[in-house]
Order: sequence, then C-alpha cells, then structure tokens
Amino acid sequence: MLIQPVVLSGGSGTRLWPLSREKYPKQLLALMGEDSLLQATLRRFEGVSGADSAPPLVVCNEEYRFVVAEQLRLIGKQGRIVLEPMGRNTAPALTLAAMAARSGGDDPVLLVMPADHVVAQPEVFQQGVCHAARLAQDGAIVTFGITPDRPETGYGYIQAGATLNEDGARAIARFVEKPDLATAEGYLQAGDYLWNSGLFVLRASVWLKALELCRPDILAACDVAWKNGTSDLSFLRVDAESFAACPSDSIDYAVMERLTGAKAVAGLPPGVVVPLSAGWSDVGAWDALWQILPKDDDGNVVQGRTLIQDCRNTLALSSGRLLACVGVQGLVVVETPDAVLVADQRHTQDVKKIVDRLKRDGRTEGMVHRKVYRPWGWYDGVDGGERFQVKRIMVKPGGKLSLQMHHHRAEHWIVVRGTARVTKGDEVFLLSENQSTYIPLGVTHRLENPGQVSLEMIEVQSGSYLGEDDIVRFEDLYGR
Repeated sequence: MLIQPVVLSGGSGTRLWPLSREKYPKQLLALMGEDSLLQATLRRFEGVSGADSAPPLVVCNEEYRFVVAEQLRLIGKQGRIVLEPMGRNTAPALTLAAMAARSGGDDPVLLVMPADHVVAQPEVFQQGVCHAARLAQDGAIVTFGITPDRPETGYGYIQAGATLNEDGARAIARFVEKPDLATAEGYLQAGDYLWNSGLFVLRASVWLKALELCRPDILAACDVAWKNGTSDLSFLRVDAESFAACPSDSIDYAVMERLTGAKAVAGLPPGVVVPLSAGWSDVGAWDALWQILPKDDDGNVVQGRTLIQDCRNTLALSSGRLLACVGVQGLVVVETPDAVLVADQRHTQDVKKIVDRLKRDGRTEGMVHRKVYRPWGWYDGVDGGERFQVKRIMVKPGGKLSLQMHHHRAEHWIVVRGTARVTKGDEVFLLSENQSTYIPLGVTHRLENPGQVSLEMIEVQSGSYLGEDDIVRFEDLYGR
C-alpha cells in the first residue's frame, strides 16, 4: 500500500497572536520543543509499518514558501511543496494535493494532516493510520474522531453510528457545529460523539470523484489552475488567475457533511470515523497550549526569560525581554519584541478580534514580526522614526539578495561579522568586519555572503519613504 502524507499548511493561527502572524503563522513556530509544529507533523508518519511512504506533499501559501522549504531541509525531508497564490480554504488545497499525487500515474492513499496540530502519542496515531488506510484502500472516506475528555466548546463534533469492524471503526452518523457548554456536556455523557479532528485518509481518486459530485466548480477551477501551473525550484506553482476564481470551502462543508443525513449526495463512498486517543490538540488558542504543556506545582507554564511569584494556572512566555508576573491567576502573558498580549484564559478565543482590529487599522503587527525571514537569511527592524530605520541583517553563507534599487531611500551598511560582497552601480568589492559603505538613493545594488560563516550587518535607512514595497528588482536568485 502506498501512503502519501499531505500536510496542509495554510492556516494563519490568529488566536496565537502575537507569536503567530499572518506571514509567519503558528505551524512554523516551535511551541512544543525544538521542532516547529510543521516539522513535528512531517515526522509523525515516520515508522508506520506495512506501508510504503511517498515523499510528503506540503500545500502552503507562497508568502512563506522559503521558510517551509528550509524547515523541511533541516529535518532531512525531501518533499514537494505546492504553492497557493491566495488562501481558498482546505477543500481546494486538498484538491491540488490530490492532483499532484496523481501526476505520476499513481493513486495513493492520502494521509491528510493540518500542519498546526499536536499529537502527544505518535505510536498510537500511526496504528490508527494503518487501520484507516486499509479502509481507504477499499474506497472509504475516513476521518479520525478524537475521544473527548471534557465538554469542549471550541471543536466541532462527529456523531458515530454503527460499528463496522473489530478495530472499532464506525459509520459517520452526522457532523455537528461547535456546541454551547450544555450541549457539549450532553455529548460527553452520550458517549457516541467525537471531536472533529480535521484529519482524513482517502485515495486521491476518491477525493476527486467526491468533489466532482459535490463541488464541481471547485474541481474545475483547480484543474485549470493545476494544468496552467509551473515548476519553480522545488515548488509547484499553480496559475494565480485561475486559482483566484476558485470558490473557498472547507473539506467538511464541501464533502464530509454530504456523506450522510439530509445533505447526503448520491454516489458518494461511505464515510467512516476511526476513534483516536493519542493526545491530540489543534492548539487553537493560548488556553489549549497551556493545557498540553508541562506545568509546575501551581499549574504555571513558563518559557523564556520569565520570573513568576505567587501565580497560579498562568502561561508566561517571553521571546527576549525579562517577563515578571506577580500574584496573577489564569492569565496568558506573551512577550515579543514588538507586541505584548495579556489575556484571561477564559477569553483567549477573542484574541482573533485584536488581530482583526490591527488589520482594519492598517497596522503591521498582525501581519509580520519585527524579525522577518527571507530565503537568504533574515532582517530585524530594531529601531525607527521619522525618515530613518535601523535593521540588523543576517545573510547565510552563499546567500544573495536581489539586484535592486530604491526610489525613496539611501542605505548605510556596516559589517559586524563575516565578509560581504557588495555590488554598487558598476563597482563590486568586499567588505570585512568594521568596514562600511553607503548606497545612495537610486543606485543599483546587491549584497552577498561569499564566506563560510554568517554575515551580520547593521543597515541604516534614511529617506522620505521606508516601506518594503519601495524596491525594484532586476535579478533575483529566488524568483521573486
């Protein structure tokens, strides 16, 4: 049996702001150890017995394609990355993955995993995958239902129907939306309701056929976008104009909820739910992260440079500065260089409203961090004011910025560590530690690291406009 891992990495994780930002979302963060959530998801399939594994397929937004590629490289994964020009929810994302999986003539069983979930017991998960894959091999559409341990109001539920085999797989009776507390308590007592995990196992051809029956408009738009797409480095790019015309819908709404009940569509394969108890969490908000992280004797979770005194059931997370909490209970306190969140754990679902306000007001704190990753390295905006901005810049060995020009700003470069190769107009020269140069407004320039160690620099920008969109690229190694 050939199993194709598919990782959907398109979520924005707004409820985990300020760590998660639109252009550096939660799946790219290391919240549970050294691996990011994306890397942990990619490792989760390792060790599944009785199946051949294809290299993973990752579907992500093109905005963070280089970070995704780098995270795969760091854990030794050779996968294909399908780029979405814009978000269209999970049904189109899975459709592109199914088309990619079938492009070589195979029809593998797809193991579809969101990139931002946590599974504390991967061995149990792998056993469930093997069970589900056998059912999917025979044509079923399989999802995992998480055995609930509390009356959770933040998840949708699946009502399980008749038992189908000795391994405990059950028919799907119906899907229900996120309930209120009283309804969730009733579901827990009833015993036949499971949390909707957003994990799926099915053959690529089965998904495409199901979409043809349920949402032919999505299938048609994705088909055009895929056929008109191109390969770019290690990326599979779909046609942006065609994909922009694709309707937005989730896997659940597009197909799963039409497998049974009043919305049932004739001709669909059977829907099956496999109960799973593997320490699963979607880490949807800060209170969910607090629940799954190790705690001290007073129920506190601390990370980074933190001091707590007489606190209980509090999550305190520092990204750099010293964070001190005194005499608080049930709070979430998260520090980043450009934003601090203080929230009651009972209201962490409302963090999204802050992100919405930031976007509405045109503020950048909801979109990007002060430290921004690029394929060549990163830059950190350490200071700024009227007509000036100061950045720390790190360029990886062999890294090369685009050949570019700015209309509204000049730049001063100071090398702190390593060696820089600088192109300035018709000149090309080297700078070593403690040397500097000046790039006048309107002059074509490029920065490269020809050495074996990271190049670290300070850049001082000055001018009438300092936005990142004031850039004209003439050549770019990374196809931007």
